[in-house]
Amino acid sequence: MTTPIKFGTDGWRAIIADDFTFANVRAVAQSVALYLKEAGLTQRGLVVGYDTRFASEDFAAAVAEVIASNGIRVYLCDRPAPTPVIGFAILNRKAGGSAVITASHNPSQWSGFKFRPEYGGSAPPEVLAQIEAHIPKAVASRAVEGLPLAEAKARGLVETFDPRPAYRQQVAKLVDLDFLRAAGLRIAVDSMHGAAAGYIREQLSGGKTQVWEIRATRNPSFPGMHNPEPIARNLAPLIQAVRRHKADVGLATDGDGDRLGVTDERGKFLNQHQVFALLAYYLLEVRGQRGPLVKSITTSRMIQSLGKLYSVPVFETPVGFKFLGPKMIAEDAIVAGEESGGYAFRGHLPERDGVVSALYFLDLMARRGRRPSELLAELYEKVGPHFYDRIDIHLAPEQAPAIRERLARARPDRIAGLAVTSMDTTDGFRFDLDDGSWLLLRFSGTEPLLRIYTEVQDEGLVAKVLEAGRELAGA
Repeated sequence: MTTPIKFGTDGWRAIIADDFTFANVRAVAQSVALYLKEAGLTQRGLVVGYDTRFASEDFAAAVAEVIASNGIRVYLCDRPAPTPVIGFAILNRKAGGSAVITASHNPSQWSGFKFRPEYGGSAPPEVLAQIEAHIPKAVASRAVEGLPLAEAKARGLVETFDPRPAYRQQVAKLVDLDFLRAAGLRIAVDSMHGAAAGYIREQLSGGKTQVWEIRATRNPSFPGMHNPEPIARNLAPLIQAVRRHKADVGLATDGDGDRLGVTDERGKFLNQHQVFALLAYYLLEVRGQRGPLVKSITTSRMIQSLGKLYSVPVFETPVGFKFLGPKMIAEDAIVAGEESGGYAFRGHLPERDGVVSALYFLDLMARRGRRPSELLAELYEKVGPHFYDRIDIHLAPEQAPAIRERLARARPDRIAGLAVTSMDTTDGFRFDLDDGSWLLLRFSGTEPLLRIYTEVQDEGLVAKVLEAGRELAGA
């Protein structure tokens, strides 16, 4: 190994053929096997799945071989599948967890390894620490050679299966699909060549609702986009499709199908904070649900406003569903969400699901009889307008320590003319401003980036606050 294997915000990710090699993937798989033995979960088996990236099925097969060589039964997906679909398979099969070969939204040269424990959500830091602790031992173990897949299947240690039918049955329990099929919605879907291709279109076919899907074929190079992340810079084809088909909404899912991006009926991108707030509003207002809301530190304060309006508590965590998921379980929250466009719902999984998020958003539209721009105006009538943006600064490894030290010492009185009222270091460096606005600087847990975020009440201040953040970092 050229660099240590470390689990970041959501799993271990690395460049294919650099650090992401078969030898390293097998070592991580053996570490998972050792964890399952320690946790007493070996009899329940492990679900193994993969996305549409280069050689993902081959890496998944290597994982299956290693797990099987430990005498642990493997349920191996027979096709690429979204991470939440694989997560639901854990529950459906009462397995001890899942291993997923995916780099989510990272650029095409990346791949990754996600582990999900027996409850189907992101593994908490203490579980990841246990897995990481086994890696040196796993590297030295002959078990990482694995049991040839054909032999493992012949012994009954590996079973291949289609994860879609059980997931579709689950989705049908969560949302009235017949109602959505009859609603007559016009929907453009961008699957970004990822693992969720076909899921939304197939769920809604057969009625008055029309769905046009683009970028639905597997293409590991993810052409025409920087990375398969459903954010504005990557969605020009979706925006064109919305306008061409005169669609009511545009929906996009990321590389492994756990995130959602939305454009309105004019092709204007709704940012992740607006979508999260609309989904929370849907559960509270349309479905009449009550219970806590859980958000990461980087997400909108519209969630706090909704909490006050509907008299429900709001809990805030560091970034990542390894924090959000356990908090959601502990508080029996109705929804949890993060700035990257991932949302989880009570009664489903304590984990992001781009497909369910999309169907809930469509149900909000159909129940209210309004398009996205009208729903956003309805939301702003409740909580007031909020304006958000983020910039990412690529860093060389040697730059990060000096920037971190500089930010730790920073004590500005004002930022872009707004008084600084407090500073929070839960995850990064957040400066709270006197009108409810905020500026946050934090280092990515998955890529060599410094992320600078802001949410303000005055749209004219967005660029100024972000530039003030860049100056604070000296980047």
